[in-house]
Parts: sequence; C-alpha cells; structure tokens
Amino acid sequence: MIVGTAGHVDHGKSALVRALTGVDPDRLAEEKRRGVSIDLGFAYLPRPDGSVLGFVDVPGHERFVRNMLAGASGVDLALLVVAADDGPMPQTREHLAIVDFLGVRRGLVALTKADLADDVRRAAARNEIASMLHGTGLEDAEIVPVSVVTGEGVEALQAKLDAAGAETKSSAAEGRFRMSIDRCFTLQGAGTVVTGSVRDGAVRVGDHVVISPSGLEARVRSIHAQNRPAQEGRPGERCALNLVGPRIAKDAISRGDVVCAPELHAPTDRIDVTLKILPSEPRPYGPWSAVRLHHGAADIPARLIPLEGEALAPGQEARAQLVLDRPLAAAALDRFVLRDVGGARTVAGGRIVDLRGPARRRRSPERRTQLSALELDDHAEALRGLFAAPPYAVDLDGFLRDRNVGPEAGETLIGRLGLMRLGGKRGATISAEIWAAFEAAVVEALGAHHAENPDLQGIGAERLRLSLEPRLPAPAFLAALGTLQRQNVIGIDGAWIRLPGHVARLAPADEAIWEAAGPLLAGEVRFRPPRVRDLAAALGEDEADVRRALKLVGRLGRADEVAHDHFFLRDTVAEMVEIAVDIAKGDGVVTAARFRDRMDNGRKVAIQILEFFDRHGVTIRRGDERRINRHRRDLFRRADLTSAGIEKVA
Repeated sequence: MIVGTAGHVDHGKSALVRALTGVDPDRLAEEKRRGVSIDLGFAYLPRPDGSVLGFVDVPGHERFVRNMLAGASGVDLALLVVAADDGPMPQTREHLAIVDFLGVRRGLVALTKADLADDVRRAAARNEIASMLHGTGLEDAEIVPVSVVTGEGVEALQAKLDAAGAETKSSAAEGRFRMSIDRCFTLQGAGTVVTGSVRDGAVRVGDHVVISPSGLEARVRSIHAQNRPAQEGRPGERCALNLVGPRIAKDAISRGDVVCAPELHAPTDRIDVTLKILPSEPRPYGPWSAVRLHHGAADIPARLIPLEGEALAPGQEARAQLVLDRPLAAAALDRFVLRDVGGARTVAGGRIVDLRGPARRRRSPERRTQLSALELDDHAEALRGLFAAPPYAVDLDGFLRDRNVGPEAGETLIGRLGLMRLGGKRGATISAEIWAAFEAAVVEALGAHHAENPDLQGIGAERLRLSLEPRLPAPAFLAALGTLQRQNVIGIDGAWIRLPGHVARLAPADEAIWEAAGPLLAGEVRFRPPRVRDLAAALGEDEADVRRALKLVGRLGRADEVAHDHFFLRDTVAEMVEIAVDIAKGDGVVTAARFRDRMDNGRKVAIQILEFFDRHGVTIRRGDERRINRHRRDLFRRADLTSAGIEKVA
C-alpha cells in the first residue's frame, strides 16, 4: 500500500513519517537546513506479515504544491496531518481539495502535536476537522491524536495503517502497465533509474516499455518494489525501474513522463473532461482561459473551453475541453487537478472523459450523446451508449487502449456485447443491432430508388450513405457494402449500388444504337472517340437518336459525356484518371501539356478532359496547374469494396 501525507506546512508530516518508519523523508540538504519539505520524500516500513508500507511525504508549503500534486497521484490512502494546536489551515484545505479531486476515498487524519493541546483544544480541533471533511471523500476518516514527542497514538495509527494495508495488498494488476515518473536519476553502476507509483498492470524484469509522450523505447533491467529488489512491480507499490535503451538517459526523461506498455503509447493534446470549479474562485472561467493541468506528476499549461454555456461559474460542475501546450500521456477516466496559470492556487479538478476531443462540433448534440456514454465507468455500458448514437461505429481498439482495458478483459467485453468489425481487424466496430438496422435500411432505400428510377442502374455510394439511418462513417460504410455484396444482399456495378434483381434496361431502339456505337468508342480510339455527329454518320442513324441513346447510357454509368456530344466509355474515363494520377507522382502537378503528350489526342481534347475532371472534383485547378484530389480519384473507378469485410468477434 502507498500512503500519501497531506497537510499544512510545519504540521509535522515528515516527523510523523520518521516516527512511523525510522526513515527521514527529507532527503535534500536544503530541506534539512530549512526544516520544511521542498520536494517529495519517500520512506518504507516492512511489516511482520511480509508486506511493505510505502510513504510519500509531500511538501506543505504553498510554493511547493505542484510537487505535492506529483506525489498525491497514485496513492492508496491519504494521511491528512493536522496540528492540534493550529487546527486546519489554508494548505490543509487545499491539500484536502486536491486529494478529493484525485479520487482518494480512503484516509486517516493524524491530529499531530497532541502534547501541545489540552482536551478542550483537542475537541475543538476535532470539530474543525469534521466540518472540513464534510462532503468530501474523506468524510468518514478516523481522527487519531498523535505526538512524536511523547509517542502517544503512534502505535494506534500504525495499527490502523496495517489494517488498511491488509485490505489493499491483493490489488489486481488490471490493464497494461503504466507508471507516472516522479523522479529520474543516474545510479553509478546501474545507469538510468525512474521511480513512481504503479497505476495499472504489472511490470517485470526484461519487459519492453515506452516512455510516453516522447516515445523512447527501453527495457527493464531491474526493479525495486517498495524499496526491495523484485522481479515485478504491481499496483499499490512504489517502484524504481532501471531502464536501458539506445536513447535512454537522465536528460531524456522528465518528471511527468509515463513509463508504460508499448500498446498504451498514444499521447494527446486535446482532452474532454468533467470538472468542478472550486466555490472559492473569484470569477467564472470563459473560453480559452489559461490554466495549468496536473495529471500524475505532469504539469502542463492548458486552455479551458466550456462545453456547456459560455463560462464555468465558481462551484459549477460541467463538461469542458482542455487544449494542452504539449502532449500528455494519460488514460480515460483518470483524475486531474487544475491550478491557476501562475501556480498560486488550485482552481478545479475532475476526470478525463475522452482523450481524443474533437476540435470542431464539440458542442453538437451527437457529441453530447457520445460524452454521456464515455462518462460511464462500466466499459460495456459506455460502448452500448456509443453504438446507440451517431456515428454508430466505434474504433474499438482505440477505446480499449484509451481506457487501458487489458487483453483478457477486452475479449470478455467483446464476447458479451456480440460486436462486429467492419473492414477487418483494425476497422470500425458496430453492434449486431446496428448491423441489422443498417442492412434493412439499405434494402429499403434501394427498393424505393428502383421504384422511382427504373431506368437507372442504381444509386451512388455516397448518396446512398447520406440517405440512410443509421448513417455510418464513410470508411465503415464502404466496408459494410462489401459485406452485403458478398452476401448477395446488394449488387455493385462500378460506382452504382443496386439490388441483385434490378436490371436497368434501355428501350429496344436505344439498346440497338448502343450495341453498335459502344465498340466505336473503344480500342485504339478510346482517348479520342468520335463525336455524336460522326457516330450517327457511321451508323446511318439520326443524330438526335444517337445523342438520346448515349445520354441514357450515361445515366446507366456505362459512358460519360466529357464535352458536348463527346462521349467516353466509363472504363476509359477511369483509365484517364489513373494516367493523370501517374503524371502527378513527380511534383504533384498535372499540366495540359503533359496530359496531352500521354493521351496523344491533341491539346483541345486533353483540355476538355481535364476540365471535365475539374467539374467533378477529381482535379483541383490553381491557375494553369492542377493537382489530384485524393478524395475523388476513385469517382470513375470500380470501387474495390470487396476487399473490406465484416468479422464477427467473439
């Protein structure tokens, strides 16, 4: 178990830790000279049952609260220290608020310097402490009078700590390993050592880890857990990890970095949160208010954007987005504290809801629904909420990573919910209910379209996607169409989606013209096909009849009218797009001269084709230069929908 002290300066935190453990946690010469803790101090107490209690002694002075925050994260039990002769003081209250914001719900209160207070003063201090604890996570914490001078209460406090330790020593190592680094130093003969409190998972000698957010890779050469050599470190233990790697050095690692399993390395600089502004704040916090985010041992400047209303008032609980000055390594549902930009006071605290907060539409109804789901602690219920709201598809691997759901727990979760992946192992995931609704909506929409447009071959993929409810994101939608095609629920002809039994037919006279005209647009002349008047002359048909037939064929997606009365086969248009893409591979530019030379069809026709591409967004023109629009390059090519699939995960 890890015990973190908290309380006002000079209320006896370090002296109490020394009395309990026999170890002086003040390790710096400056601390000893001034008699106050400046940085984190650590002490360890072996117990008769073989366990070890770890103590993190934090500074009480207001100037060093940022150091206190680095130590308060990851503790199992808060030991709030209040001097009997003084009672609660300003830093006592701030430390209590921080402990509360960080979600610490187990604690004891040591009423120190009890030898300096009579029974009346002790009773008054107890009442003051009880009033201060009311409404916090430590409301029911026991108050133990202690004097390190006379020894009063030290054994009683130790017994209560032992009892609490017995309840926590079997903490499950859930999720993958991560530990916030609060110290990094070089040890002669060993190399680089980092220390911190293990938050999740277990780490073992020989494990490969990553320092996040920098991404440095390392191997764990040795471990000290609770100040003892060990083969592994687990939650509830303070660990020192001896790390080795090509770029691992003391100067490359900072307080606030996280050492974690490689799968968890996915830093972020924009997070959506729920938070509470302290009632003592003098003013509301409007958009882009400057604050400092404290998460684990990290201290990062940030900007606060309210997601509800125009400002966050003192005492208000609400959603907000934090835009960070530099990346953060964290997990969803982690707790944090906000201080003012100057670091003078604590202003708010809360919990991370989403590590991938959007820069746009962050207040939309769809986003509010997503946040309501993501706020749920239960992973299954959170996923159910996400699947029931737009966009109905979830990056399941990202969800499990950001919440640090371990592999076994993830598989159990997937099996319980009966989920389906679109587009293979790394594709989007939807629920079985959404899949059934999507399939029914596709069949209904295509049936209605065919009834209204019997002469059309089908409907375009994007138009179909936008007409459906549920409306899936484009990549997931295309993957879903590929599955429906293989299941023979739909047919796909080039860019057209149809029901399997639907066949668009031309009138017999138009079909006869097309059968005769189609071959004349193919072969060696495909890049410079004859125009309508030349086709009519060659076929001995009326020019108006040929024009009508080719326009109908164009509606079926077999040909395209690139310029007035100049029709190209759809396959030829797709081929010309690929030629333009190939031309652009060098400097990214498609010029009329280059295109003309490749097509060998004259400058006028080449320009007409390029202008056709401009109109359809395949190319983007700036002056005499054109660049390929990667989002539209497949417009005239047969979509490779069958390469994406759906996989049932169980």
